[in-house]
Amino acid sequence: MSHKLIKKIVGALGYKLIDKQLYKNEGLISNKSYLKVDRLLKILFEEKKINNLIQIGANDGQRFDILNFYIKKYQTKSLLVEPIKENFEKLKENYKDCNFVSFDNSAISVNNEISYLYKVKDQYIKNYSAHIPGITSFDKKHLIKHGVKNKHIDKESVSSISMINLISKYNLKSFDLLFIDAEGYDGKIAIDFLSSTTIFPIIILEYVHINNNIFKDLINMLDIKKYNIFSLNENLICFPESDHKYIRFN
Repeated sequence: MSHKLIKKIVGALGYKLIDKQLYKNEGLISNKSYLKVDRLLKILFEEKKINNLIQIGANDGQRFDILNFYIKKYQTKSLLVEPIKENFEKLKENYKDCNFVSFDNSAISVNNEISYLYKVKDQYIKNYSAHIPGITSFDKKHLIKHGVKNKHIDKESVSSISMINLISKYNLKSFDLLFIDAEGYDGKIAIDFLSSTTIFPIIILEYVHINNNIFKDLINMLDIKKYNIFSLNENLICFPESDHKYIRFN
């Protein structure tokens, strides 16, 4: 079947194919761009804007983790949340000498809808690239579209907690940064947080895997809450109106 015919069929069903060259080009831009999340974080931590934070989807605290360096350097009071048991144990080990860090072995869930997550079976991890262990998701299709074979996928039961209950559990009155990497569930977490609390931290979340309708609701909620937003390296960066002065890269 020709590529043009496939595009017509997909279009008739109400979908649009994204040119793979777009992904490749955006990847190159992200790698070479002067404007990076890490550069922005550097300024925020140096100016002591980030004194406490919550990281959702902390993984093992090392793999593709841009917060690890800053948390340790500035001894930032942090709550790191990771649902997968194996990753959670590695996470605690990577921060074993940091008494300013707390840990929670849970998945953040809205209305208790998450009780398990999909991940690559341990014996097949070596078959895939280094980023695959970091794509654990509530959605099995998320792994498949990253090239993971169906027979290599495992289903792990997890404990879950809502954002409001997490905040209550650790008696948090405020925090400066909410960093979310939940492989497609990010939008629901952010909406639930914005709807259920009166805390206004800087929010950074990965947006590329969020369902479009959920993303529309999130953007609308951020607008209502008077957040300044922009995209950066596949992340949505959200600054409360009072903190827009910190949006700098040098």
